[in-house]
Amino acid sequence: MTHHTLVIGSGIGGLTAAAALARCGHRVTVLEQHTTLGGMTQTFSRQGFTFGTGLHYIGGCADAPGPAGHFRRLLQWLGDGSLRFAPLPNPFDAVRLLGAGPQGSELRFDFGHPQADNLARLAERFPDEAEGLARYDAAWKDAQRTAMQILPLHGLPGPAATVMRWVRGASLQRAASVTVAEALSGIRSPVLRDLLAARGGDYGLAPQEAPLVVHALVLGSYEWGAWYPEGGPQRLSESLGATVTAAGGALRTGATVRRIVVDGGHARGVELDSGERLTADTVVSAMGAANTVRALPAQTAPDWQAAITALPPSGSYLALFLGFEGSLRDAGVDGANHWIYRQGPQQLEWDDPTEGDAPSLFVSFGALNDPAHRGGHTAEVLAPASWAFFRRWQESALGHRPEDYEATKAWIAESLLRQFGELFPALRERVVFHELGTPLSHAAYARAAQGAMYGLRLSAERLMAPALHARSPVPGLLLAGQDVSSLGIQGAAMGGLMAAATLEPRLWRRLRS
Repeated sequence: MTHHTLVIGSGIGGLTAAAALARCGHRVTVLEQHTTLGGMTQTFSRQGFTFGTGLHYIGGCADAPGPAGHFRRLLQWLGDGSLRFAPLPNPFDAVRLLGAGPQGSELRFDFGHPQADNLARLAERFPDEAEGLARYDAAWKDAQRTAMQILPLHGLPGPAATVMRWVRGASLQRAASVTVAEALSGIRSPVLRDLLAARGGDYGLAPQEAPLVVHALVLGSYEWGAWYPEGGPQRLSESLGATVTAAGGALRTGATVRRIVVDGGHARGVELDSGERLTADTVVSAMGAANTVRALPAQTAPDWQAAITALPPSGSYLALFLGFEGSLRDAGVDGANHWIYRQGPQQLEWDDPTEGDAPSLFVSFGALNDPAHRGGHTAEVLAPASWAFFRRWQESALGHRPEDYEATKAWIAESLLRQFGELFPALRERVVFHELGTPLSHAAYARAAQGAMYGLRLSAERLMAPALHARSPVPGLLLAGQDVSSLGIQGAAMGGLMAAATLEPRLWRRLRS
């Protein structure tokens, strides 16, 4: 008898779970509330320009054996075999500290792979810090090993996870509580500390809050290089979705889940906003843990719901999408990402986007890294921004925002456009299109609580939370995506695979292949 599974959410976490289960013979229906599949791997087009929404680079996609190609092999198995990946230039992350150089000039350092090369070049530039860099490197490697012990806690069968928490819980909690700032305390140069912490936007936390294990896990994924999907990020949903439909499943857009139906304490299906009810043997929720508990009856596993509700969302952000006239390569742009700080990475968020300049910016030129890209060259400018500023408009609906919101949004767009022009003067006159997305946009398109960039805030508490397990306390309900595992594309995919493996244990070997 074919097992019918409902997957809520078509981001990479949901589609990974769906495709993996389809490979095991399940008939899977994927429900996506938006009109387009893919979650933060979707793309959109404006005036001949095509933009990604959340994927700027990923690791583990080399055409090579071992960990360098682990994620590529997983995606090829999950999908229809059509995915290809192009490397970003090496180095691929340019860190720019404004005012940190001589006489207030900009100081820049380019990070690439392997990590040993980054540290060697930093030791040459900061010769008095060799000992501190060596201690940081040792702490980084220890944190990577610790992360590999923490993540299984969220997917191991209940008894095994309980035993592991009993045996290793206290030591893992201590390790998870070490921040990036603490790991860098042995380095005397504040500039060097800022450089090493500067890519915290990849996990959305400043160094004084970020767990070192998250820092090492996320940035360590680029140890063998950074990659971009040929044909654009939407190729992921196309390839994985093909596996679902080939196995007799369905991909439904515009299907917003109003509630998860629980009968006799068991998840039996979902009810859509349209009133339609769908039944299934298993419900896999990849719409975020917070959205999941909001869709459940209040009396269902109330302690578990309260534990998840108590975890705060990650930070929100502004996204300025730019389209250019002509080529960017002749202006010296090579496809590397740019991390730009006005006062160092200790402050990421722009508290009031109508005052001053953004304290931090991330600029990506994804189209340059896609050999199959068609249309004009593009860039995405991301600025972490406070949700509190936009809260006043949270009750308004997409397409029906009030005039003061639209006026404020236009002002912020012009401010970010000006800042981009000052930071990239050779590109200033080439911008022929721009459009701004706010935290409200992200909340509407991705059902992200408070416009959160990375689901639940990846603090030490979140890392160790027993409530964030692939198997929920509600029989028939599994959690998938980045809230179960780690954040970003790879983290969300691993969370999806963990959920699928909870239902089909033979899939666990795919985490190691």
